[in-house]
Amino acid sequence: MKTWSKSKFFIIILISLWLVLFGVVPLLMLIVTSFLTQDPVEFFTLSFSLTSYQELINPRYIEIILRSVKFAGLTTLLCLIFGYPFAWFTGRLRKRFRTLVLILLMVPFWTNSLIRTYAIRMVLGQKGLVNTILLSTGLIDSPIRLLYTDLAVVLGLFYLMLPFMILPLYANVEKFDYRLVEAARDLGASTFTWFRRVVLPLTLPGIFAGCIMVFVPTMGLFYVAALLGGAKQLLIGNLIQQQFLNAHNWPLGAASSVVLIIMMALMLAGYGLILHRFTVRRYDK
Repeated sequence: MKTWSKSKFFIIILISLWLVLFGVVPLLMLIVTSFLTQDPVEFFTLSFSLTSYQELINPRYIEIILRSVKFAGLTTLLCLIFGYPFAWFTGRLRKRFRTLVLILLMVPFWTNSLIRTYAIRMVLGQKGLVNTILLSTGLIDSPIRLLYTDLAVVLGLFYLMLPFMILPLYANVEKFDYRLVEAARDLGASTFTWFRRVVLPLTLPGIFAGCIMVFVPTMGLFYVAALLGGAKQLLIGNLIQQQFLNAHNWPLGAASSVVLIIMMALMLAGYGLILHRFTVRRYDK
């Protein structure tokens, strides 16, 4: 018993040190750097100021942040529209077919997302699959421009993030008691009514979890915007990457990262609050 207690204590200490070393310390370094001053030679100087945060008020940077929110919101909405029915019908399949569908859903994860983004470029290019099909069917006379547009960025993000919406929804739908729907039907409820009054409220935790899992990472997928949207479709992730690697303005890059972290933290806090209220109301009833 004492040996098990010592082992458990050692594991807790080891995990705690790992989290502090690779989680807390880098975060503190990022926050401190965001309050420093840029130096063209040494990246930054130990002179504390709010210059980096003041620069983020610049309309150009605000436009990038708003564009990031817009793209992330559109991607989340598309993933929810297509992912919810997919998760619902997958959850209603027999177990062996359900497993097969989930395996097929996870297969793209075996390939690096950067490689999959390049594959999307080949599909949307001037001589890509989409233009080839449209030309062969006679729907268009000349190739249409799909790459380096907002549509290409949203489609790329949607393709990469769809599984992150489906998996939490499926985990929620799998536990759903379908007898509640049958009872609602027996009481004369229409399809829309039993979905709105029974299914939707009970799957809200999965919806919120899926939206968070899609929206939050989408804000930082800078390579998707760079490869599919070009220089005009920068997201906040591109801004951070450029400030650290190209402009060598580490304080501004750190300040942008801190703003992104705060936005994500607020969303997670909102998710926790909504989930708590939903749980309380559910048990109160």
